[in-house]
Amino acid sequence: MPRSPRSPAPASRRPAHGGDGQVRIIGGRWRNTRLQVPSLDGLRPTSDRVRETLFNWLMPKLPGARVLDLFAGSGALGLEAVSRGAASAQLVERDPALAAALRGVVERLGAVAQVQVAAGDALRWLETAAPLQADIVFMDPPFAAGLWAQVFERLPRHLAADAWLYVEAPAAAAPLPPAGWRLHREGATRDVGYALYVRAAATLRGDLNATPSA
Repeated sequence: MPRSPRSPAPASRRPAHGGDGQVRIIGGRWRNTRLQVPSLDGLRPTSDRVRETLFNWLMPKLPGARVLDLFAGSGALGLEAVSRGAASAQLVERDPALAAALRGVVERLGAVAQVQVAAGDALRWLETAAPLQADIVFMDPPFAAGLWAQVFERLPRHLAADAWLYVEAPAAAAPLPPAGWRLHREGATRDVGYALYVRAAATLRGDLNATPSA
């Protein structure tokens, strides 16, 4: 962006000596592709461990899914989804340099037909973009900005009837989505809580009420 500050990344994931860091796509056709993480204050990519858990949860939904990755950052969530079989992904990133870097990655992967990058504020994008009918939404906003409620309010016009929603938040202050969402899975690290919700209309394989921790 310049982003609003986020909770600091764990020490092992912060760039050394002020340089840029990396995350990797951990599954699918682009497995082990490295994604740059610029040394911007507050930029906090989802860890490999959490992403592996998340994409295990998402396996029934991923094939052919339309994905919306708000607050895309390194692009790790949206690109991982397409790598593992999603049909398309819309990435939204406010920081112009990050958005340009994401476009470069998409071109390098030969994925221009599948992955679109919008440079701009996520709330503004939700208000003005054409309805997307997303099957899966990744929602990992800057923690300090407290944007969850505003995203929840603007999100419905972009959702398929049976959409799934992934939310990251501080472990001690996880937000609850409004009525119409049902918790499917949840987990936590020391600092971060993460949860996968499904719209009430969704049909899942398995027990909707099961909510084990990762």
